[in-house]
Amino acid sequence: MIREIVKIDEELCDGCGQCVPNCHEGALQIIDGKARLVSELMCDGLGACLGHCPQGAITVEKREAVEYDEEAVIAQMIEKGRATVFAHLKHLQDHNEMGYLKEALNYLKANRESLPFSIKEVHELLHGIEKPVSPQPKTGATCPGSASQSFNATGFKMASQATEAASELDHWPVQMHLINPAASYFQGADLLVAADCAAFAHGDFHRKFIAGKKMVIACPKLDQGKEIYMQKLIRLIDEAKVNTITVVVMEVPCCGGLTRMVQMALAQASRKVPVKIAMIGIKGEVLSEEWAI
Repeated sequence: MIREIVKIDEELCDGCGQCVPNCHEGALQIIDGKARLVSELMCDGLGACLGHCPQGAITVEKREAVEYDEEAVIAQMIEKGRATVFAHLKHLQDHNEMGYLKEALNYLKANRESLPFSIKEVHELLHGIEKPVSPQPKTGATCPGSASQSFNATGFKMASQATEAASELDHWPVQMHLINPAASYFQGADLLVAADCAAFAHGDFHRKFIAGKKMVIACPKLDQGKEIYMQKLIRLIDEAKVNTITVVVMEVPCCGGLTRMVQMALAQASRKVPVKIAMIGIKGEVLSEEWAI
């Protein structure tokens, strides 16, 4: 499949930093006076940074998607210097991409003789001994609420059982514009695609629908840029290879758009995935729940 990804012309870039706050995933940073894509893995190709480059140095290019190769990425980044490599490693660590971080570290160790830095420096960086190698520009920073995170909700469940219902959510973010299909927690997961209103209507939504699944939410009527949703759903099916998809919608007519979106994504994807459709009434009851595909 064709994937869209940011491309930076370093000759045009003057390092102003106006693009950085508009990258949801923090994949752009100013390093050595230039904007650098420190995480191709987390670039969703949305292009929110495009309109904020006064020099026109940023474009979005379409290219054939290949399976993400951390060793190939880290090898390319070594050519751009120590600061770029370190920013990439910290990005993987901060986004809890420990599998890819381990691959990167193994590659660096195997090629330590040719590196422009020492393995000791890498360990100091990841253990917080060294200060950040490239501070964010003063023009702003990415929203910490949009950084991909996977976490264990067990501790919260134990602490809250006596007073309130336990949360079954174990990752963040969940809004479709903010999620990244490349996040490791989506790999082989059972995916829940829920209408925004559903969790407010159904009183036992966490236990009934979220438990054991990775969730994304959207409003098929009010959200803008739904073509981006289609691209992300296709990537979740083809690249993350989700196991099943459960779509939870409300009984109102506009919610049918979410079901159609999933069906259209499946029609364009190269894989076939079982889909369950659940409908919730405006009074909160589950009106229907059945496997549709």
